[in-house]
Amino acid sequence: MSFWQFLQLNWSELLGLIDQHVKLVLIAIVVAVVIGVPTGILLTRHRALRGPVLGIANVMQTIPSLALFGFLIPLPFIGGIGARTALIALVLYSLLPIIRNTITGILGVEPSVREAAVAMGMTDGQVLRHVELPLAMGVIVTGIRVATVIAVGVTTIAAAVGAGGLGVYIFRGLRQYDNNLLLAGALSSALLALVADFSLGLIQRWLTVDRKPAQPRLRKLVPVAAAVIILLVSVLLLRDGSSNTDKISIGSKDFTESALLAEIVAQMLEARGVSVERRFELGGNLPHDALVSGTLDLYPEYTGTAYTAILHHPPISDPRAVYDQTKQEYADKFRVEVSAPIGFENTFAILIRGAEARQLNLKTISDAAPHTSKWRAGFGQDFMSRADGYPGFSKTYLLKFAEVREMDLSLTYIALSSRQVDLIAGNSTEGRIATLDLFQLADDRRYFPPYEAVYLVRQDTLQRVPALREVLAKLANAISTEEMRRLNYEVDGNRRDPKEVVRQWIGGKQ
Repeated sequence: MSFWQFLQLNWSELLGLIDQHVKLVLIAIVVAVVIGVPTGILLTRHRALRGPVLGIANVMQTIPSLALFGFLIPLPFIGGIGARTALIALVLYSLLPIIRNTITGILGVEPSVREAAVAMGMTDGQVLRHVELPLAMGVIVTGIRVATVIAVGVTTIAAAVGAGGLGVYIFRGLRQYDNNLLLAGALSSALLALVADFSLGLIQRWLTVDRKPAQPRLRKLVPVAAAVIILLVSVLLLRDGSSNTDKISIGSKDFTESALLAEIVAQMLEARGVSVERRFELGGNLPHDALVSGTLDLYPEYTGTAYTAILHHPPISDPRAVYDQTKQEYADKFRVEVSAPIGFENTFAILIRGAEARQLNLKTISDAAPHTSKWRAGFGQDFMSRADGYPGFSKTYLLKFAEVREMDLSLTYIALSSRQVDLIAGNSTEGRIATLDLFQLADDRRYFPPYEAVYLVRQDTLQRVPALREVLAKLANAISTEEMRRLNYEVDGNRRDPKEVVRQWIGGKQ
């Protein structure tokens, strides 16, 4: 499919993502201006506060966005999953250039001009309003322009916490190896940044003509900005804070299979009249944090992941023991119920290219071990850091690679197929294994623990939404490994809409 054909088929969804992106950026920048400009003015009057406040703003910009989201999610009132958390992060990232340029602009006013204003009998407030702010406005707006461009870029990461925006296409494109999705998301984001910068440039010129800005212009902007803040924030709070006893919030991790499993529950609940809020494609441990904090009601997980990465137990190979221990501890520690297994296991898949497997007659990881000294490995951050990941894996099989690269899991498949690496740790039900002609080496020493797919659901949600227990009972042992791989392939290989794939699967089961 050409890019033009893709746009023709998906223009409605793309416009919706652009709308979400613009709203997030607009609200964040307006709030950052309302906070940042007065703060900058205050710091010009109190020199002792300047260093600490600018230092804090500098630190906020150095915190990686996903880490900041992880800190915010568990916090009451301001945290959670969705636009609210993304907005707080965006405001924090936008404050530094606005505060700094406000200080620079005001302090950059010629002392003689300020002295002349004082000599005319102006108070400090009058000097600020009639002299300093008008003359500093060009520098202040430059800071706002910088903050806006930064916000447009950072907002793409907001998709990782279910806030929507163009990052949805970018993450989905990386996962599905789809250049059309990547191009649509990245190009739209770049165009938004250019349009925002150009528009603010026009406003800057309008406010600073001949460096004699008219006071009425500033006075007109204040009520307009206030109205925009009140309107947009009100809409946001109504959307994110609305309560509905029958509504359930379903999340997923940031890969195709997790989104499909979440969509299955969502559609089955909707068929029973339950209102569903989808918070899909959440990165890292964000789904777990959101579930524990009450922002999410349910998401798909794997017993081995919960057992080792969340509960921090050393890996064991007994599926029943892992399931029983996980179920007990989740109930005791988090008040979360673990559903019956869905029917398939998605273990770590040690993958090489099919051509090498056939040429060297490699079947198991032990077969491949003698060749690894000449191979480059590519592993996701999760695999590199987990107790059941790289350290124990390499020790068990005595592996020594020529190079080990830590990278995003979705990109490892692309890197392996394009010969940038020679071995990766993927997922055993990944649809791209067949699409890219990859081969899964058998774990002949049974290093990896069992990873049975299950649903994690809050106990209070099960009491609140009786239909949910019925749905989970129907999904017990309902999907085989081969069937899950086929569903993944329909999305990743055949580029089908996940909702349509799920709808067809549910129809076939009835």
